[in-house]
Amino acid sequence: MADKEKESRELKNAPSQPEAAQEQAVKPIDSPPEGEQNVKIPEILPLLPIRDVVIFPYMIIPLFVGRENSVAAVNESLSKDRMIMLATQKNSADENPGPEQLFEMGTAGMIMRMLRLPDGRVKILIQGLNRARVKEFLQKAPFYQVRIELLEETPVKEVTVEIQALMRNIKENLEKMIQMGRLISPDLLMVLESITDPGRFCDLIAANIGMSVEDAQKLMQILDPVPRLHKLYEIITREMELLEVQAKIQNQAKEEMTKTQREYYLREQLRAIQKELGEVDEKAQEVAEFREKIEKCKMPKEAEEEALKQLKKLETMHPDAVETSWVRGYLEWMVELPWSKSTHDNLDIKRAEEILNQDHYDLDKVKERILEYLSVRKLHPRMKGPILCFVGAPGVGKTSLGQSIARAMGRTFIR
Repeated sequence: MADKEKESRELKNAPSQPEAAQEQAVKPIDSPPEGEQNVKIPEILPLLPIRDVVIFPYMIIPLFVGRENSVAAVNESLSKDRMIMLATQKNSADENPGPEQLFEMGTAGMIMRMLRLPDGRVKILIQGLNRARVKEFLQKAPFYQVRIELLEETPVKEVTVEIQALMRNIKENLEKMIQMGRLISPDLLMVLESITDPGRFCDLIAANIGMSVEDAQKLMQILDPVPRLHKLYEIITREMELLEVQAKIQNQAKEEMTKTQREYYLREQLRAIQKELGEVDEKAQEVAEFREKIEKCKMPKEAEEEALKQLKKLETMHPDAVETSWVRGYLEWMVELPWSKSTHDNLDIKRAEEILNQDHYDLDKVKERILEYLSVRKLHPRMKGPILCFVGAPGVGKTSLGQSIARAMGRTFIR
């Protein structure tokens, strides 16, 4: 086992790499003698709930422990044989997970180093030793103490050609993932070259590629190395497909951006060439025509300022932009309004009543309201009265009423 521990130390899990510079400050705890081949793991151990990571056998990782009951579990472990049960929380946001909130299968591990921090937390370097299942919670305060069952892998009688091919495919996919930008240490591939045991192969990869807790826990719970290898291949293949789709989306976005920038550059070049040749730019001509129409319309000051503001926006916008058509439509509507044209209102109430009766049968209340409106306009010509609004389903006479009012008042009807 000492040989395996030495081998596992060659490759640290990704989270442990930033801590390398601090290892000199970590207080070492005496390690087992180099010649000791078997570490005896007690049946009863303190339990350390961990978040966002599944610790596999032979995995070495630094952990920051801050919760009061977790620190107590670490202290209990250090006061005895440094053995501790590691179980991952089902919900990482839970600050005080109960027994039902922990996966029952985890890893029995050993605390290799420890450092007490000024803020009361404890930093430990821990190594996974053996898969284990929590059989019973013996104590819940001040820390969890559990009875565990050590789990042994199903022996692989022969590493068949199929298993070898599967392991090779997984390594090739890992190489592709690294090439596609996935943050995986290249040292992992070097270490995998010397590993022939399928179970050890799976656990080492699962511990070092940053997979989700759900996927890692599924691998943790498969004791037979061959099905575990197939599950790992399935997870990595799915991850490869996601990376390929992600790369495709990024390339498409990059191509679209490049295409837009190229079109803009070419249009600017075309504009400069047209200017040099004395040719008229269609867009500049359109802007000039709108400006001339705005000046001829004799709009009120506020309306003219808004129209010129929108015209300036149109001048700077890309011709193919969606908003360009909206601004152009708004300006066309503004210049078509009869700002400086007016007619003299004919406010003959009797004539208006006759026209309304000729054009519409019934609708007495509506016609009465229209005549009231005209009467008020006749008595107070300078008063800005309300604007009549006809509301109703299609075909009930809203448009024809407007036509009748226009005919009665001598106005031009515009729909």
